[in-house]
Amino acid sequence: MTHLRRRAAAAALALVAGLTTAAATAPAEAAAQAAGIPRGLDRYYQQRPAWHSCAQGPQDEEGAVLDRAGARCTEVTVPLDYGDPGGRTVTLALSRIKATDIRHRVGTLLLNDGGPGSPTLGAPPRVHAALKDTAARFDIVGLDQRFVGRSAPLDCDWPIGYSITSAGTSRASFERQVAFQRDLATRCRSAAGDLLPHASTRDAARDMDVVRGALGERQISYLGLSYGTYLGTVYTQMFPGRYDRVVLDSALAPAHAGPELLPNMAPENERAFADWADWAAARHDTYGLGRTREEVVAGVLRTVRAAAARPLVVGTGAGAFELDDTRVPLLLFGNLAGDSDAERAVLAELVAMLAEAAEGRPVTPSDGTTALLRFLFTPQGSPSGSVSQAILCADGTAPRDPEDYWRRIERDRARYPLSGPLLDNISPCAFLDPPREPSTEVRRGARALILSATGDPRTPYRDGVALHGMLPGSRLLTLRGADQHGLYGTYGNACVDDAVNAYLAAGRLPEADLTCTKA
Repeated sequence: MTHLRRRAAAAALALVAGLTTAAATAPAEAAAQAAGIPRGLDRYYQQRPAWHSCAQGPQDEEGAVLDRAGARCTEVTVPLDYGDPGGRTVTLALSRIKATDIRHRVGTLLLNDGGPGSPTLGAPPRVHAALKDTAARFDIVGLDQRFVGRSAPLDCDWPIGYSITSAGTSRASFERQVAFQRDLATRCRSAAGDLLPHASTRDAARDMDVVRGALGERQISYLGLSYGTYLGTVYTQMFPGRYDRVVLDSALAPAHAGPELLPNMAPENERAFADWADWAAARHDTYGLGRTREEVVAGVLRTVRAAAARPLVVGTGAGAFELDDTRVPLLLFGNLAGDSDAERAVLAELVAMLAEAAEGRPVTPSDGTTALLRFLFTPQGSPSGSVSQAILCADGTAPRDPEDYWRRIERDRARYPLSGPLLDNISPCAFLDPPREPSTEVRRGARALILSATGDPRTPYRDGVALHGMLPGSRLLTLRGADQHGLYGTYGNACVDDAVNAYLAAGRLPEADLTCTKA
């Protein structure tokens, strides 16, 4: 009987304690919900970050640049799984250049540099410069989204940097790619399987809203580039009323987020390749690649076929790289994002070097090319490639059958001989679990300024047009005549930069869509 009385007393005490706690926390929960804080997340939204120096040591160049620009850094804690807010957490890294014109302060301008998976912590000085006089009115915040950069980086421990490889010139090379991509997926599941389900853009948008709350803002403004435009779009749908001014630079249509991101680029990437070939042909005396577009293109494809027969050797000794027909196209693709003379010259020099290697001659890559080769084809780039792939796989369902990929490759090979086998190729998504939740449906309008270049080889102009149609109240700024990905503050087009700055300064969108032209 004694033990029964003790149990009853303990149960009564537990019940009283539970009632007391509930009574004490009820007002706090009610206040949190009144402030728009989702249930169970008040401790995240109500945290107050402690700001500190950005440099993490004498070798931290990015941190030193931020410090010199007057930025400060901090961390914000978010739940790994928003369905289990009391469980594991993730620490996000932020940088901030504070507004100096306090009297006319607009609020926080949150940045995302795209990727997916591009670190953004170092972006505020660049955007601060682009904003000119308006910069003084914003707290400019760079956020490394979850699993990126300094925000609990995800790494699949790959032997290479990126999983993006071409299917090559034959069925045999494609079969090798199937085995290779399956192995990358296995490595990812082993090294980071507990994180992969939580890498989605929807979770990144939830993180953004926690950051908004932690910064004490009722609304935030947003500037997203490339994939960052999709993140911004998702945020407007999930958290209506919590954003102010939104700029979506080089816009991605929601239908092409996730595993469809790369295949969607093939037509525009091939056209940008042809435009570059025209440029190179006009400079045959300098680069010796051919006097017509057709001659230049044929020479590049000849180099790819030579790499299929025998891998090209670039460099010497232990630092040499072997590039077969599954690697050469990625190296070329990586240099096709812009149309400035400087960028096109880099690609022309690279193509000339590869042509020499295809003839069996020893070649020494430039320092820039060496850095790119290491990033793409050694474990050095594994953290970047891993999180990029993780986000893509978490944002959409990929076909599981290798035959589906092979059919698309063969269909596109004639139309897009360089881009088709590369961008249509199978990826680790084919061997990883499907996403935990459906993609975001765009059903709400959003007052956003959408930027898109007619020749963008990464996020096609048709995507910008499509997103504009999906977001009533938005405005589309078209840059005509540019094969350029990434416009504001980097391309140097005054028409684009002035339009963005006018919108961010006044908070009013243009009365109608705008058109700028390449200078």
